[in-house]
Amino acid sequence: MLESTQLRWKAVLIGLLILSASLPLVAQSSSKTEPGIVMTCVVADGKGQSADVIVVPNVWLYVPSGTSPTPFLSARKFTAVWNGDLSVDLRSDYSFQTELNGEFKLEINGATVLEVSGEGNQSTPGKPVRLNKGANILSATFRSPAQGDAFVRLFWFNQETPRGPMPLSALSHSTGNADLQRAEKRRFGRELFIEYRCHKCHTVPAAGSGMSEMSMDAPSFEGIGARRNYEWLSRWIRDPRTQRATAHMPKILRGPQAKEEVDAIAAFLASQNNGSASKEDPQTTDEQKEAGKRLFETLHCTACHNPPDANEIDVRGISLKHVRAKFAAGNLFAFLLKPEADYAWTRMPNFKLRPDEAVQLAAFLNSVADKPADVLLPADSAIIERGKKLAQTRGCLNCHTLNLENQFSIRSLVELTPGKWRQGCLAEKLPNDSKSPQFDFTADEREALQAFATTDPAALTRHVPAEFAGRQSRLLNCRECHGKLEGIPPFEILGEKLKPEWAAKFIAGEVSYKPRPWLESRMPAFASRAKLLAQGLAMQHGYPAHTPAEPPIDMDAVKLGRKLVSAVGGFSCVTCHDVGDTGTNQVFETPGLNLARSGERLLKPFFKRWVRNPVQIDPATKMPVYFDENGRSPLTDFYDGDGSKTINSIWQYLRLGEKMPPPPTP
Repeated sequence: MLESTQLRWKAVLIGLLILSASLPLVAQSSSKTEPGIVMTCVVADGKGQSADVIVVPNVWLYVPSGTSPTPFLSARKFTAVWNGDLSVDLRSDYSFQTELNGEFKLEINGATVLEVSGEGNQSTPGKPVRLNKGANILSATFRSPAQGDAFVRLFWFNQETPRGPMPLSALSHSTGNADLQRAEKRRFGRELFIEYRCHKCHTVPAAGSGMSEMSMDAPSFEGIGARRNYEWLSRWIRDPRTQRATAHMPKILRGPQAKEEVDAIAAFLASQNNGSASKEDPQTTDEQKEAGKRLFETLHCTACHNPPDANEIDVRGISLKHVRAKFAAGNLFAFLLKPEADYAWTRMPNFKLRPDEAVQLAAFLNSVADKPADVLLPADSAIIERGKKLAQTRGCLNCHTLNLENQFSIRSLVELTPGKWRQGCLAEKLPNDSKSPQFDFTADEREALQAFATTDPAALTRHVPAEFAGRQSRLLNCRECHGKLEGIPPFEILGEKLKPEWAAKFIAGEVSYKPRPWLESRMPAFASRAKLLAQGLAMQHGYPAHTPAEPPIDMDAVKLGRKLVSAVGGFSCVTCHDVGDTGTNQVFETPGLNLARSGERLLKPFFKRWVRNPVQIDPATKMPVYFDENGRSPLTDFYDGDGSKTINSIWQYLRLGEKMPPPPTP
């Protein structure tokens, strides 16, 4: 068995050496480092080997059977190699351990410290290895299994540190990796291709499960005249970037007739009101405007928007000075109640506002926004008909939906040779008579799209959940609240903490309660992305998209768990935590979450780590550390102090959820 394993690793190393001979050398020295470690994935087929390089937070990976490890590689058996630095504050001995399905080898400072294989189970720990103070060179190699999902999760521990993932802050990589730079450029190009809806015009051959964002819509044209003002539509169509610096919609009309054509399209769209009668903004009071301002602050709207009354403008933020000009009378209120009603993939989340809150927020925004221009909608039917024809023939209906024949077509993606990617939309400068849309791409963006053009277009047909979660969480500004606002957990732990089924409901706004009801802030809902985002977050941490089933609840353990959370010889968890409808027996500045809801929210491995040593996960937590450095419980009347059995007993009790009987009271 040992000889067979050694031969397999030898084959891996030979393959990687062959691959490196065909690729430019990677710079090995740099004075700069960045967070995360470099992962290189390699697949082999009849034509040779292909590789992709990406920065990841840790030695975590989950690739469902029959899928690709990265979008730029085919779905085959693969090898993944992580390289970076592992830094520690003090010299100490650590042991490493994995949970995996596949084969894994870990080297620290050039020495092999763990070499294991597994079929979905936990490996035996490696022997302790001395880590030097400061940076230690880490290299890990994983080979996917012949059958089943491929996954690996690497843990470390020593006498002072309970078993858990290596801290993200301890992992880094050197800059200057030429292969990584090329890979990041083409990955950025792929993202731009989707974000700017290039695939809506340059159609992509259907294959595989497809990159999820290929289903992204744009604001519907159905009834848009009842939602948007004519004058704003005209300004937006004329040049979207002058209205919003980050706009993805291109400028589609140029030349001497551009103004008349723009106004005609705007007039046609304004006529699409589904027969709705014009409304008026409701009369509001100063008290409602003040309440709206407080709500704007409470919801942390500045994570994405520049405040309407701000003196300093963040160019990355979306201005709100335009809301009176943009929204037809009375429509801002409706938009705030349900932003996704006419645009499912909007980045504006649903905050589940009450009607009175929507009135207040609209009152505040309207009170500080610029006054709209008084421009009448053209009544000439010839102008509206001209706008209709332009909407049909200039590509508007490739992105926007309307019950109208789309008469626009252009080359598909496979018909675009690399040379074509320097023309039309990607030309450095378009002549006035060009019919190509003008996106105003930067030089870096054009270069990234052109780099993507040299890759296999099948990269657009592969959905990689972990990559989706990383991309969308960045675009949705999740970290502007998570880890920044008091009481909101860091974003980096959510994938290993929350069951993806519960997380999907929570992100979609389908959970009826607030896990932390004492917080004024609230979780926004992104229904279109919820399930994919939750699954991707789990896979980023090496966990599957669906929580593995557990054995039946151990009712004997439940009886002890009920006592363990009580103040009657237990840990007195009820001092801070509610249990269903049973409130805490003391009042604290920072209460704990309701224990009756913990079992449906938390992944069991995270719960065990949290109870064992919460400070290791969150140094600022007020949760006490009850277990000693060996993991033993101070309550020796339960399981003779066996920490693992004690924690499992509490977990079994929590699994009852709303059916949990109240803990005993003194």
